Amino acid sequence: MPTEILMPALSPTMEEGTLAKWLVKEGDTVKSGDLLAEIETDKATMEFEAVDEGVIGKILIAAGTEGVKVNTAIAVLLADGESASDVAAPKAAAAAPAAKAEAAPAAAPASSAAAPAAPRAAADGDRVFASPLARRIAADKGLDLSAVTGSGPHGRIVKADVEKAVPGTKAAPTPVAAAPVAGAPAPAPSMAAGPSTETVIKMYADRPFTEVKLDGMRKTIAARLTEAKQSVPHFYLRRDINLDALMAFRADLNKTLESRGVKLSVNDFIIKACALALQQVPEANAVWAGDRTLKFTKSDVAVAVAIEGGLFTPVLRDAEMKSLSALSSEMKDLAKRARDRKLAPQEYQGGSFAISNLGMFGIDNFDAIINPPHSAILAVGAGVPKAIVGKDGQVTVGTIMSVTLSVDHRVIDGALGANLLTAIKDNLENPMAMLA
Repeated sequence: MPTEILMPALSPTMEEGTLAKWLVKEGDTVKSGDLLAEIETDKATMEFEAVDEGVIGKILIAAGTEGVKVNTAIAVLLADGESASDVAAPKAAAAAPAAKAEAAPAAAPASSAAAPAAPRAAADGDRVFASPLARRIAADKGLDLSAVTGSGPHGRIVKADVEKAVPGTKAAPTPVAAAPVAGAPAPAPSMAAGPSTETVIKMYADRPFTEVKLDGMRKTIAARLTEAKQSVPHFYLRRDINLDALMAFRADLNKTLESRGVKLSVNDFIIKACALALQQVPEANAVWAGDRTLKFTKSDVAVAVAIEGGLFTPVLRDAEMKSLSALSSEMKDLAKRARDRKLAPQEYQGGSFAISNLGMFGIDNFDAIINPPHSAILAVGAGVPKAIVGKDGQVTVGTIMSVTLSVDHRVIDGALGANLLTAIKDNLENPMAMLA
């Protein structure tokens, strides 16, 4: 039976993607691990590998096609003895499941704790669908294929399934999804209701304009941040931070590190200060997880990086343990690959805390929107000369940076948020202590 190759979900939040380029053509023989195509998600362009062996019988989705939904058949793989004339057969058989799948949500929410169990191998009476290679390996191992859980399209058993199966082990029963309750309210739309596209276009019908189509990244940003602003109870804490000591300390360090080709930025110190603050106020190092919070022992700090058409928030893991020079080097690498859209999903997912720095753009202060499931984000403004009153009561000029901490009130209360921001301020105003 020909096997449908389905549009993969290359990240937890992916619902659709662009089939940018085919790396194979009809008639090509492929094996497990061979590259099949390049797929653009909302965040990056990623390579898609074959999970089984066979011949590409038919390509169903042309290169360059946008908006291809996850689990849509994009090509058909033929096994030994099958031909392109057999391709139409599985499409009719799969029509009913496909229609049923369309009624389900396109993807699980990003906050899901675990992916659903793989479906049991699809069977027609006593027949179990498996690839020829999987059948050969099963025969060699003495496996009963009816006891193996299939992870391929429509539950088909593939090579990886039989390689990890243990002879004599029974397959776990497939959990049945609960039917929707009659009369239950429909899920809320991902973006806030507003004037329709047609209404807005009519409103500006007498003015010249150009329509700009939203790409996947822009759609995702719009949906996630609209949801975040509506569903996360934000509150805001503001402090001014004196950078004089940090600027002098940074200048000395950069002179010392010049021979190694290292140049520390103010942002590197901010990352380190926030990572240490999450250790100093551990109750704030947590995220919201639906009906509970998750508290962490390590400081994984996300940093917003602007790219053309959107932004990434790559995550520096275990940031409290790393030196300033290590953080600087890692941040430069992540930022470069973010702008090239070459980050892997695990490099921009996770973390409990984020930093958004617009100081280099001359912004004095602003309020940032929390990116769930993070519990807080620090909005950083520019360091500018301001009049300050010294400890001796005399008015002097100092370099002052304004910061705003946006906080999720479900995770962090006011006093706890104040303690966290105070720890960040103290670390930045006493930078030498961050090296202790």
